[in-house]
Amino acid sequence: MYKLRNLPLGGQDIIRIIDNAYIPMNEANTDYANFKKEVLAGAELQDADGNVMTQEQANAYIASLP
Repeated sequence: MYKLRNLPLGGQDIIRIIDNAYIPMNEANTDYANFKKEVLAGAELQDADGNVMTQEQANAYIASLP
């Protein structure tokens, strides 16, 4: 399960809820690759307000990432 977090100066980052770990949006980071893979496979993704995204919304978000 993952959650998006709004940054003070704009943009967002990713938090893994189970251990509150920050996941850098970097293709070289294995946690980032796993995040994308798991969300596309159905893992829960919450928006910055804590609302669970539908699978369609989550897939669209992942598609918008580098």
